[in-house]
Amino acid sequence: MGIRRVFSSLSHYMLPRKRAGEGESVNVSDCESVKRQHFVCCTEKSNNQAKNSSSGLGISNSSGNCSEPTVTDMAFDDGTPCDIDEDLHSRQLAVYGRETMRRLFASNVLVSGMQGLGVEIAKNLILAGVKSVTLHDEGTVELWDLSSNFVFTEKDLGKNRALASVQKLQELNNAVTVLTLTAKLTKEQLSDFQAVVFTDINLDNATEFNDYCHNHQPPIAFIKTEVRGLFGSAFCDFGPAFTVVDVDGEEPHTGIIASISNDNPALVACVDDERLEFQDGDLVVFSEVRGMTELNDGKPRKVKSARPYSFTLEDDTTNYGAYERGGIVTQVKQPKVLNFKPLKEALKDAGDFLLSDFSKFDRPPLLHLAFQALDKFVSELGRYPVAGSEEDAQKLISITSNMNESLGDGKLDDINPKLLRHFTFGARAVLNPMAAMFGGIVGQEVMKACSGKFHPLFQFFYFDSVESLPTEPIDPSDFRPLNTRYDAQISVFGSKLQKKLEDAKTFVVGSGALGCEFLKNLALMGVSCGSSGKLTITDDDVIEKSNLSRQFLFRDWNIGQPKSTVAASAALAINPNLHIEALQNRVGSETENVFHDTFWENISVVVNALDNVNARLYVDQRCLYFQKPLLESGTLGAKCNTQMVIPHLTENYGASRDPPEKQAPMCTVHSFPHNIDHCLTWARSEFEGLLEKTPAEANAYLSNPAEYASVTRNAGDAQARDNLERVIECLDRERCESFQDCITWARLKFEDYFANRVKQLAFTFPEDAATSTGAPFWSAPKRFPRPLQFSTSDPSHLHFIMAGSILRAETFGIPIPDWVRNPKKLSEAIDQVIVPDFQPRKDAKIVTDEKATSLATASVDDDAVINDLISKLEKCWQALPPNFRMKPIQFEKDDDTNYHMDLIAALANMRARNYSIPEVDKLKAKFIAGRIIPAIATSTAMATGLVCLELYKVIDGSHKVEDYRNTFANLALPLFSIAEPVAPKVVKHQDMSWTVWDRWIIKNNPTLRELLKWLSDKGLNAYSISFGSCLLYNSMFPRHKDRMDKKIADLVRDVAKVELPAYRNHVDVVVACEDDEDNDVDIPQISIYFR
Repeated sequence: MGIRRVFSSLSHYMLPRKRAGEGESVNVSDCESVKRQHFVCCTEKSNNQAKNSSSGLGISNSSGNCSEPTVTDMAFDDGTPCDIDEDLHSRQLAVYGRETMRRLFASNVLVSGMQGLGVEIAKNLILAGVKSVTLHDEGTVELWDLSSNFVFTEKDLGKNRALASVQKLQELNNAVTVLTLTAKLTKEQLSDFQAVVFTDINLDNATEFNDYCHNHQPPIAFIKTEVRGLFGSAFCDFGPAFTVVDVDGEEPHTGIIASISNDNPALVACVDDERLEFQDGDLVVFSEVRGMTELNDGKPRKVKSARPYSFTLEDDTTNYGAYERGGIVTQVKQPKVLNFKPLKEALKDAGDFLLSDFSKFDRPPLLHLAFQALDKFVSELGRYPVAGSEEDAQKLISITSNMNESLGDGKLDDINPKLLRHFTFGARAVLNPMAAMFGGIVGQEVMKACSGKFHPLFQFFYFDSVESLPTEPIDPSDFRPLNTRYDAQISVFGSKLQKKLEDAKTFVVGSGALGCEFLKNLALMGVSCGSSGKLTITDDDVIEKSNLSRQFLFRDWNIGQPKSTVAASAALAINPNLHIEALQNRVGSETENVFHDTFWENISVVVNALDNVNARLYVDQRCLYFQKPLLESGTLGAKCNTQMVIPHLTENYGASRDPPEKQAPMCTVHSFPHNIDHCLTWARSEFEGLLEKTPAEANAYLSNPAEYASVTRNAGDAQARDNLERVIECLDRERCESFQDCITWARLKFEDYFANRVKQLAFTFPEDAATSTGAPFWSAPKRFPRPLQFSTSDPSHLHFIMAGSILRAETFGIPIPDWVRNPKKLSEAIDQVIVPDFQPRKDAKIVTDEKATSLATASVDDDAVINDLISKLEKCWQALPPNFRMKPIQFEKDDDTNYHMDLIAALANMRARNYSIPEVDKLKAKFIAGRIIPAIATSTAMATGLVCLELYKVIDGSHKVEDYRNTFANLALPLFSIAEPVAPKVVKHQDMSWTVWDRWIIKNNPTLRELLKWLSDKGLNAYSISFGSCLLYNSMFPRHKDRMDKKIADLVRDVAKVELPAYRNHVDVVVACEDDEDNDVDIPQISIYFR
């Protein structure tokens, strides 16, 4: 039930939106140099690596780029090397950070075995951007492989698997070198790689290769993984002493200190702004502590007795200086060394298995035996077991039993012959959903091995989804291959379920990262590929460059094209039998003429691939209404969740709501920030106010002055007054006619924001100010600010002026000269600006109330002031050129050539400097201000694989709630939490019961009297009936009795004034009822059919 909560703070930002004015620049001849492709600067070493890898996309080349540095280069040069294309990898950078990405870019990986699992792993590694991926396979493509490998087509039959894969995998990322090996591997060849993955290897060879990797200097990370039907395994050995640099990938926890005692041990109390996330044993460092300055020595100290807002230190602070105020405590993340055992030892002494489903806590030891037994079966018979062969099943059960008996005291009490029978039948098959899931898990393990980021799998992981099998027994003859691309899947599920899959009518909502993976999976599974099947996909977004690192059906030549149509074409290339229709409509109340009743009624299943909560809730309500199964999933960085919404069996998606995200008080953001998030929130607000809202407000006036004046007078409030003042300021006092005017504007804004306002704040509330209770006003979490002194020798100051003046010029349609990026010439232009002296005002009002929602303050003479302002505005208008209009700028975070993030980062960092808050680079600013959702291909692939394992159950149609699984997983830890869905709440009345899934249907368009009688016969006394927000009937209103003999549909038309379109054949009414004891009864929605 709480699985989804991990995503609450970010997921509602994820709905795709079309970008306004993407790539637009000012239409003048000398503007082109202002636009630029953003790369982070590169060291000689990383450039050499880039050249040696023959890479293109995503790698910058330093040759020819050593000219005089620009203002941007100077402002954001932190001295760190970089070769990362931030446009392409922004979402991945939000998960890994630059240092991890650089390690990945230097890593060479071998993937051996190019069936479905191998190609999924290779896909995820190539999208992530490792230096090279070498594909190894000695075998040839068979029809059987088309069940799970998305790069193979029937034209590839008989070709070497590695050679048949290389071209399509290379298309995913030209910055990665994709190579092939088709001959038998030798141990010595492994020394060329940082990590090797084997997906189809016997234990003898695996042990030999693993010993070589384990003992190599430095050790080579070794992963053995396989998928056998609905069963999968993974084993990792990263060497005898592998260092994990960052075990969880989370930002270090921090706290703002309120007090520290002079005790042994010392008690540290923090402000109750946010709960502390420290745990006993954590190491922390202190900074900015006043009074007890001994703690500011940077020495890590151990936390004890951690509580929500306090903890104790192991230090004796009795003789330290007395704590005065201030201070930040920050967690110090410690590296961890893991001692991996080689495969030979681990097979005998596996240690603790990574559990995924606690209802199967006894399953991993059995599967540990079963996979070894299968290896022995194949080595003895030279083949895999035949699906449906009881003889083969008995042989594998016998081998497993003998192995178990040899374990002595460690033997298992029950080897579960029924489970082993299922394992045997599917042993040859690589199913796409299993390959997608394990491709995500193992792909992430490879990246851990190459980077040290996140905690590796230590060391065995076993998983099964045997619940996905049909509930009815399958006749052995149903497993026989039909000489089709689905034969591997048929060998597990039988041909009857395959036919159901092909005839399914599927609705996929969204065609982003999740949508691309789903389309690939569904095409390979044969879903909607039959004569009666149909898959509808919709997405109203277009492809952007940042999509390409995860949304693998898209290529760089697709940028700007509709996502759904490109994805549909790519899915058809995977399986030409797919019956797919691509739409570009957002799913919502405004498109119910497209997604009408008949559309929903004909659907078999809905698969959500959305990225915001509101859209999910809408689809959830539609699925509830039409009683359609909904397969829900989402990702956030290395985390993912899946939720099954099954009619009458489970609760719906909207049954549990996440708490709203905590917002910083307005006064904190505007006057008392204490972290960079506050600064960036303020910066984005100022950006939108100056460059979007005020110009748009000015245009609203200029388009129709009389109407604007009338509306403003009618509003007559403080907000209307503020709007007028801003428009007058924009069109009169701060109007720009030349680029020098824009520089003047930006320079004076700097003085206003970072000097004058701070001086005023310090004048109103001096550093020694006290509250009405006598407590220091500037106590934690408040930070006393210091004004900035502008200097053209400070690159960050210059950068603010450059970005601000360029964007100001854009709003006024002023040509942008190419010299603006030259520090010397820009400095000369700034020096011409006359900056007036500042005098603080004694009557300045600064909001300190944390509950205040607006900075505007009402006044008794607002009406008079508004009339005066309108008169001034009319004079401004008369002085403007004819047909003058401003050009509002809509914030776009993903275009690094538009200077939007340059200005926001500059605004935030200058403000942070005022308050002694650590500054951030533009990329980090982009993550926070742009509300970028961290995303990687591995968690996306795993989520869709898990969902498609549930899809088998949905299409079969006879599973119980205990057969379904919801999942929360975090690949960083790694952690899997798989559990049964929660059943819906049941409401009972007399001998009836219902859930949220029930909808009462009444046909033949009854009258109001007939509806009341229908309810009365059920022991329900209706006292109120409404349609939407309109009341059709209330027993308290005598005049409503005149409506008794009117048809419900007519009441909707006449009372609610609603036109019922031709595609609508019913209306839904909400009825409030009581039972005979006057207790309210919550009844289902009632649908009245009138056609």
